[in-house]
Formats: sequence, C-alpha cells, structure tokens
Amino acid sequence: MKNVTVTLDEEVARWARIRAAEAETSLSRYLGDLLRRHMEENDGYEAAMRANLARPPVTLKEGGGYPSREERHGRPLLRR
Repeated sequence: MKNVTVTLDEEVARWARIRAAEAETSLSRYLGDLLRRHMEENDGYEAAMRANLARPPVTLKEGGGYPSREERHGRPLLRR
C-alpha cells in the first residue's frame, strides 16, 4: 500500500466522509476502493474497444453502398 496526501474541497470531503461512514469503512479505504473501481471500469472499456476495433470490418451489402431500411432494421447480415 502507498500513502498519499489528497486535498479536497470541503463539500467533496464531507460527501466522502458521509459515504465512507455509510459503508462502515475508513475514508482512506473508501477512496481507495472508489479509485480501484474506476480504474477497472476504465481498463475494461479500453480492452473491449481494442477487441472491437481488432475485428475485421463487416460488409453490410454486396458491392458496397448502404443497406436498405429492411436490412438495417432486420440486421440479417450482422448476425453471426
């Protein structure tokens, strides 16, 4: 564990102290858990984005062009 000093606005500090008390934990633990969840959500989003961008492009319609309204709403070409 690493100790750090954090400066907060009074309003933010009050909110955080209240939330930590509701969670029956210390302010330090509460803020650490909050930052860890944020980090994991961010990392998960970035991993999903990289995986999606790594997929080969899908041709929506033979010969190019835009799909018809029926094709767009039925999505038969996008189902795998």
